[in-house]
Amino acid sequence: MISQANILPTTPMGANLVDGGGATFRVWAPRATAVYVNGVFRGTPKVGQTDDLLMARDGNGYWTGFVAAAQDGDPYHFWVVGAGSSGYKRDPYAREMATDPPFPTCSCVIRSAAAYPWHDAAFVTPDFSNMIVYQLHIGTYAPSAPGVASTFLDVIGKIEYMAALGINVLQPLPIDEMETDPSMGYNGADYFSPDTPYVVYDQAALAGYLATINRLLAAKGMAPMRVQDIASGPAQLKAMVDLCHLYGIAVAFDVVYNHAGGFMGDDQSLYFYDRAADTSDNNQSLYFTNMGLAGGLSFALWNSDVRQFIINSALYYINELHVDGFRYDEISALLSMNLDSGWSFCCDLTRTLRYIKPRLLQNAEYWPYEFQNYPQRAPLIVTPTASGGTGFDVLQHDGLRSAVRTAVGQASYGQSSTVDFGAIAGNLYPQGFAHGWQAVTCVENHDLVAAGRDPRLPALADGSNPRSWYARSRSRFATGLLLTAPGIPQIFMGQEFLEDRQWSCDPTASGNLIDWTGLNSGNDRTMQDHLRFTQDLIRLRWNQPALRGDNVNAFHVNGQNRVIAFHRWLDGIGKDVIVVATLAETIWYNYAIGFPLPGRWLEVFNSDVYDNWVNPMVAGNGGGISADGGPLHGFSASANIVIPANGIVVFARDAGD
Repeated sequence: MISQANILPTTPMGANLVDGGGATFRVWAPRATAVYVNGVFRGTPKVGQTDDLLMARDGNGYWTGFVAAAQDGDPYHFWVVGAGSSGYKRDPYAREMATDPPFPTCSCVIRSAAAYPWHDAAFVTPDFSNMIVYQLHIGTYAPSAPGVASTFLDVIGKIEYMAALGINVLQPLPIDEMETDPSMGYNGADYFSPDTPYVVYDQAALAGYLATINRLLAAKGMAPMRVQDIASGPAQLKAMVDLCHLYGIAVAFDVVYNHAGGFMGDDQSLYFYDRAADTSDNNQSLYFTNMGLAGGLSFALWNSDVRQFIINSALYYINELHVDGFRYDEISALLSMNLDSGWSFCCDLTRTLRYIKPRLLQNAEYWPYEFQNYPQRAPLIVTPTASGGTGFDVLQHDGLRSAVRTAVGQASYGQSSTVDFGAIAGNLYPQGFAHGWQAVTCVENHDLVAAGRDPRLPALADGSNPRSWYARSRSRFATGLLLTAPGIPQIFMGQEFLEDRQWSCDPTASGNLIDWTGLNSGNDRTMQDHLRFTQDLIRLRWNQPALRGDNVNAFHVNGQNRVIAFHRWLDGIGKDVIVVATLAETIWYNYAIGFPLPGRWLEVFNSDVYDNWVNPMVAGNGGGISADGGPLHGFSASANIVIPANGIVVFARDAGD
């Protein structure tokens, strides 16, 4: 049954269909003494350890075989015989896992690499300086029923909402097969297959999702799809990426290459893959070291085959799933646990992926103080490899986040409390970086506001009442600074409409899920007003190119008055913007602020308008001011302005594009 037909030095890893029928199989198990393909091919079971199922081994420990009867949708396994044990192993490169029996004893499923009908040929990944990231968790973002995990197809139903919000990068938490269900996503078990709770298997339900997909396609002038086009897990994930692209939204996957799950009780996992005998250090692993993180083990990045496995995972996401970027989990931990091999691996990874997709966003999570045995090298993380860096484009940056959240928390103690505006001023630009966009900034994220951790913005702003004026206005202050400062701003799901609940990855945790009901029913005006605020603030960022540039000058910082003012501009072009924000609890009238040029300045944004939209008592500047006063704050002109309490106002020389 098994042969070496169609097997070449370039035969890809895993199970791959070939033209003319059948599939090739290739797996790495260098210490194994035998590897067999088992499965059900065209309805016929082929199970056991017989010569007709035995794969051939090459000199580097790769086992290959061709099964002429194999076809799309067939389940399969590898039976691995080693010095330590024998038994089934899942294919590390499997594109999909079967659900009966469930994970982790499930079979793998053969899936075509080219079956999905893509519609995104015209999509171009936005420039890094123009990105606004929206972070969400697939399983809890858009449940179709109480207590049931939402899916890739449910997220498709929110694409119009996200496009209207104005974000242009969707960043889901990790989507590959996880050890546990539910999961936040950082205990990955299989790096090529989508997590089965996020897949719709019911054929009747698929018809309803297909109607939504085809409506979205028709709105963009595209032909409809068929149910069979979205029947598999990989196809549903591809559809989510595809429809995002059609609606102008790039997709960046969150990937965990510093460690995998703990594989407790999972005999079919990567860890014992070639089933080696016990060793003195009790590490039988083929893929991992003894260094650990978050209950899992670090990949053995000194091993070129292991490095290639991880790089192949990223290439799969790029080539077959059309992703536009990656958020790499805890690169600081990867470097700490792997030292020199970790650094060289990062260089290999970023160089390879940039060659394949030059516009790919490579975003490293790097916390230099978290691991004491590794020096602070944050600027080098975003330095090209040719100049001694690791070659990532951007990194997660907590400077502005910490400063803004600290200020909001301090303000919650009342007008008499001290608020550190100097820290905000010092963190508007990421110190030591060549470009502001090299920092991905936020004021909420999945780690920070998870259940049992820190409060979401409204609760931080007013712990006694997250719907009070104090909560509303201070939350607007925080998001306002995020979206007017340099960097790539990142919004966490629900932040845009004033969600005050801490978040849980468990869809049954009703008290810790984002609450769409108030927004969708129209019964919570506060949520609707804050959503409008966020939408308009994002539009302001698009309309004022200086807000997406590098230049920022915090020219006025007054901690006693709780006021900060900063200047944004473009070199050689101008497009000047002045941002003024306060956490004072009363309105500032006739507050003198310097302006870089005399004359008319338009008030292009005022956060106070959004309190009980349209706020009939808005404290503002009547649509603009005339900077006809004398020199002030290092500028040639000045004006007396109104600053709304706990508010933010933005002035520009013109209304924008």
